[in-house]
Amino acid sequence: MYLLVTIVAVGVIALIVHSNQPVTRSTATSTSTSTSSSTTSTSIRTSTTTTSRPSTSSRQARLDGALASFLHQRTGSVEVAVENIASNDIWSYGGSTPQDEASVVKVNILAALLAKGRGSMNTLTSTQRRLATQMIEESDNDAATDLWNAAGASRGIGAFDKSVGLVSTTPSPCVVCTGFAWPGWGLTTTTPRDQLKLLRALFISKGYLNAVDSAYELRLMRSVEPDERWGVSSGIPSNVSVALKNGWLPLNNADTDWQINSIGWVRGDARNYLVALLSTGNPSEQYGIQTLDSVSSLIWRYG
Repeated sequence: MYLLVTIVAVGVIALIVHSNQPVTRSTATSTSTSTSSSTTSTSIRTSTTTTSRPSTSSRQARLDGALASFLHQRTGSVEVAVENIASNDIWSYGGSTPQDEASVVKVNILAALLAKGRGSMNTLTSTQRRLATQMIEESDNDAATDLWNAAGASRGIGAFDKSVGLVSTTPSPCVVCTGFAWPGWGLTTTTPRDQLKLLRALFISKGYLNAVDSAYELRLMRSVEPDERWGVSSGIPSNVSVALKNGWLPLNNADTDWQINSIGWVRGDARNYLVALLSTGNPSEQYGIQTLDSVSSLIWRYG
């Protein structure tokens, strides 16, 4: 089995979701000038009809209530961040304890490798491009290990993360980790807010990747194979662009504690937001996917 990870009126919002903690609001900052599945199971139905939308504060209050009500019924810890690109507003709900990235780290691996080769005529070799396609679109673990090493492993990726302002992300020190059956890079830890910073650096801000490399990674994230398009894409109308990367990882040998994550960029139908969903303590893989599917649907409905 592969270790798989993965990406509202015009904008960027951020919320970190936990059912028993209050919402906080802040404005995103950047160190550079901003410019420019397993099976899907969704318990929330959304409409594709465009209507006059309530005010931002009203939408947030409704979303806060809907998330709190839904997550109160679920097992595990869910953290969500959503950033409105137009306003740079970030909304937080709940805690921000770092969680394992699982295959969401593959977005970071490719970004670090592209940044490492920036300025060269061909940033990646033909072999690396083939591996990058396998890593992002199919979530191939062997391809990810090769590219992790090519990017400089934990030291090289950590240096890139520092350059884009990730303050709560720690690359795993091992690929083969004692007592852990899966590739160790999946044990890199992060927070939803750091994932928003990463996505903004890749696709919105200038100075981290050149335009060609940014478009390249975005295209791969928009081309994730159909059975891996859950989480961030759930509840989103078909006419809306979704670039994403998902991941799931069993954290114990009994398969009773799953890390399920989804990050991406949603743009269209008068919405434009970056989103990161992290969840741990899920009793099964599908349970966690169902939770994130419903959270994404609520974000689209009320956000």
